[in-house]
Amino acid sequence: MVIVGLGNPGAKYENTRHNVGFVTVDRLAERHGISVRRLRHKALVGEGALGAGKKALLVKPQTYMNDSGVSVREVASFFKVEPAELCVVYDDIDIPAGALRIRMKGSAGTHNGMRSIIYQLGYDDFPRFRIGIGPEKGEDRGPQPLRDFVLSGFAAGEMERMRAAVDRCVDALELWASEGIEAAMQRYNG
Repeated sequence: MVIVGLGNPGAKYENTRHNVGFVTVDRLAERHGISVRRLRHKALVGEGALGAGKKALLVKPQTYMNDSGVSVREVASFFKVEPAELCVVYDDIDIPAGALRIRMKGSAGTHNGMRSIIYQLGYDDFPRFRIGIGPEKGEDRGPQPLRDFVLSGFAAGEMERMRAAVDRCVDALELWASEGIEAAMQRYNG
């Protein structure tokens, strides 16, 4: 199985909303003692075992968000990954900050990184774990353009919710690895 976290490389983007996929992969790697530092297929990768000895490849594309598909296609092709064995973790502006949504397949929505992945792979029937970075229902993100918002850091009040969301997503990824996507969806969606 391959778990891809989306984000942008470099210190400039490290603590931004758009890098929540990278943060989640880093947390999963930390929990399982996997080093995600080897540069391969235009990505930082690490191999290891998740619960019950399930072998996993953790991937952080280094192509910048809008070209994530280039790296993911290379990984999927090289390792001959079936769609059900690939999952992508990423931020979603259309979900309130801290919420987690898991789907078996679907469109890219407004996310350029996912749009790139679907275009490069030629299919969209792979699991995705979306962590909300958007405002609460009834609130708006203010006047700043979408690009500026996703590349900004979290407000102090959001940090605790985001840490909890990342930990829930890691738990859900572990459940997906051991029991499948439907079990993860039933327990962690919402």
